[in-house]
Amino acid sequence: MSETSLATTLRARFMPASWSRRKPSASPVSFFEFWPGWLFYAPVVLFWIFNAIKYRSITLPSLANPRIDAGGICGESKNDILALAGPFARLWIADYAELTTSGHNDANDLALAKIAMAEAHLSYPLVAKPDMSCNGVGVRIVRDDAELAAYLAAFPRATRLQLQTLVTKPGEAGIFYIRRPDEATGRITSVTLKYPPAVTGDGVQNIRALINADPRLRAVAKLLLPKLAAKAERIPPPGETVQLVFVGNHCRGSIFKDGLEIVTPCLTARIDAIAKDMPDLYFSRIDLRYDSLDDLRAGQNFKIIEFNGSGSEATNIWDPAMSIRKAYQTQFFHYGESFKIGAIMRAKGLKAIGLSRLFSLWRYQKRLMALYPAND
Repeated sequence: MSETSLATTLRARFMPASWSRRKPSASPVSFFEFWPGWLFYAPVVLFWIFNAIKYRSITLPSLANPRIDAGGICGESKNDILALAGPFARLWIADYAELTTSGHNDANDLALAKIAMAEAHLSYPLVAKPDMSCNGVGVRIVRDDAELAAYLAAFPRATRLQLQTLVTKPGEAGIFYIRRPDEATGRITSVTLKYPPAVTGDGVQNIRALINADPRLRAVAKLLLPKLAAKAERIPPPGETVQLVFVGNHCRGSIFKDGLEIVTPCLTARIDAIAKDMPDLYFSRIDLRYDSLDDLRAGQNFKIIEFNGSGSEATNIWDPAMSIRKAYQTQFFHYGESFKIGAIMRAKGLKAIGLSRLFSLWRYQKRLMALYPAND
């Protein structure tokens, strides 16, 4: 059923026509996509150490976005980043509200959430997410008071979170933006087009069988089936599309495609104008949803979900057609830029975060992530 999956439908609608002329990847996943993290990132760590010696600071990229905690290497606040937005940037960001759970278990967090929602003019469905997290951990769609109350009850006490309107635009992308502080304009250095794993029912096969019939989904079934649990045995009626995960992350089964060729002067100008209305934002992967590729090329009809900082990567490296050589070239280029920007900011008198402080942030984030509710 691969030809009837939602991912296939989206690829047909949102992929540039020139991609059909590319040599197809020999595998639905790249051979390094699911290597152990320590193995794949070992050269990246060595590159980081090389630059730390070269620039005499291992935490210098924390200055690439000096108004964000640790520059966004880790431990940054999603709410604090969005709060940097000026009036123009705010127009392009999905509406959201900030909330902190109460410090004790018998508090009425739902009432607090309803107040925050009213003040931000939010209504269901919403995306509930931790203020401090990564890789989609703890992200869940909530459709009514009961689902929100259950999410809040499972959330750590006295901990910040975010409620954001559910953006239903069909396309999803991650756009990497870089501007050195001495440059008048920035540039887009990477685009990832994301496609969620999904199946379409035929009234005969259950979801498990539909997954196994799709080459890409079969390759990532070990990621999908444990999460689906008993839902994998359901037989969808003919024509029903079942999206298997909500979070657009390759390590959760989504398909990532390199989309740099869709970049136009209009898109670059729009992203540049938005980023410039975020004070001291020089290095960021901007995650957004869009109506169509034509709209995205024109720099219109999209909504930004979040801005990621110095710890983010150019996720186009997870395109199954990407060679490992180009993947590392992409990684080295982007992290190299974060050191260069940090060096410029240090020359202006700013001081990078201390290593012990950075380690404390990382440890605090890791501890929180272990406590968050299960994600969709």
